Amino acid sequence: MNTLTLATRTLAFLYARISEDPRDRRRGVNRQMSDLRTFTQDNAWEVGGEYIENDVSAHSGEERPEYDRLMADAIEAAREPGVRVVVVGYHPSRVWRRPVERAQAIEDLRHAKCWVAFESGGMFNMSKASDRSQLRSLGESDTAESEVKSERVARAALERAQEGRANGAVAYGWRRQYEYDGRGQVSGFHDVEDPEQAAVVRDVVARLLSGASLLGITADLNARGVPSPGAGMQLKRRAVGQAEDGSLWNKTSVKKLALRPANVGIRVHQGVEYKAAWPALITPEQYAQLRNLFAERAVVRELPGARKHLLTWGEVATCGPCGSVLRVAQKGNAQWGKKKATYICDGRGCVGRNEEALDRYVGKVVVGLLSRPDAAEVFRGDDSAALAALELAEGLKARQEAAADDYADGVITREQLRRITAKLAKQITDAQNEARRLRPAFDLAAFDGLVGPRAAEAWEALEVPQQRRVLDGLGLRLRVHPVSRRGPGFDQSTIELQWARTAD
Repeated sequence: MNTLTLATRTLAFLYARISEDPRDRRRGVNRQMSDLRTFTQDNAWEVGGEYIENDVSAHSGEERPEYDRLMADAIEAAREPGVRVVVVGYHPSRVWRRPVERAQAIEDLRHAKCWVAFESGGMFNMSKASDRSQLRSLGESDTAESEVKSERVARAALERAQEGRANGAVAYGWRRQYEYDGRGQVSGFHDVEDPEQAAVVRDVVARLLSGASLLGITADLNARGVPSPGAGMQLKRRAVGQAEDGSLWNKTSVKKLALRPANVGIRVHQGVEYKAAWPALITPEQYAQLRNLFAERAVVRELPGARKHLLTWGEVATCGPCGSVLRVAQKGNAQWGKKKATYICDGRGCVGRNEEALDRYVGKVVVGLLSRPDAAEVFRGDDSAALAALELAEGLKARQEAAADDYADGVITREQLRRITAKLAKQITDAQNEARRLRPAFDLAAFDGLVGPRAAEAWEALEVPQQRRVLDGLGLRLRVHPVSRRGPGFDQSTIELQWARTAD
């Protein structure tokens, strides 16, 4: 290792970095920079620039704009005659983690005739081969230590997932209870239901299943002053329009809250599901229904303002001649009477029906079905097939764990374990998705009195999106054919009905 020979002027470029600081408290990087300033003063160097990157990993390969600026400024300053440039870091691991990035930096600093120094010890002249070799060796030790740590952390994360334990802060809907040993020290924890937050989760889920919109639920939560999951947290970035304290909801946060696997007692790790140690907030049936609901919305075509009308979004109602969806337009002869809302073919205008008349006819048919004694059976899914799919998933998980044991015992290699794990993970996911598909797509409990003698009253009390949820639950499909005669009255013979969930 060489001793620094003073030049006419020595410029120090200080770089501080911390990998994790999600709440942006900046305590770690501020301590580093303070120590670097003292180190620079002790060596009687001038500060050429300070560069701080907080909550940024050097191991993952994410962008480091301040590091890029540090290297560019240091190399540019080194071109000035009579100036010696020193890149100063707290420790080699704070500046470089990846071998490729470190090798490139050493080569760039060699050409620029810069030095590298660390507050924790070590000063290296990049013009000297021996110093470059020492810095590479020191860096390789840091990289190996980082990789070993990553493997250890990954193994611990897998173990927590297999045991169903939470990873990180307690999620919205639960609260954390700590366990203590005989000396009063924390020995563990478990998450229990938070009554107030859990009630919000259940309310959101129930309203979505009854046909309420994300925007409507979001507006109601904010109007009632219900704090969002991020309320009170100190974060670096917040969504556009979010309050400073993070208390406001948006439709994305409402959707994420409703669709969390944690709600149904599922812990997910690297795409594989495990039974969670915390209590579920909703039933597996509700969870399956929500996933199906949003999956359907993702592929359904909606015209502007479609949710104001019963039959104008998705494929529930189509034109008989051409198969196009329907839209609503004002039709009629203004000279002889008021124009009325009319369902018409959105393709070529093949057919048209008075909106009020067609909605009334559909309601009459639906109420007739819902009034039957066995109507509730229409909404039931294939529970036996869903259970078989879940049992298959559990069996595949057991095989995955057996492969891990075989690797620990030296029966198979690491590469074999990786291939087995990846293949089984896909099969597990497929089986779990099949189980969800076989679950019922409709939550009858969210519609009080819908089935039975009060069906007509309950149907009329529903809003349009809720009525549409009922049609989807029944699997109703209708095709509107051209009328064969002109004249007053609604010709129901031109409406072809099909049911996905009932043969009658």
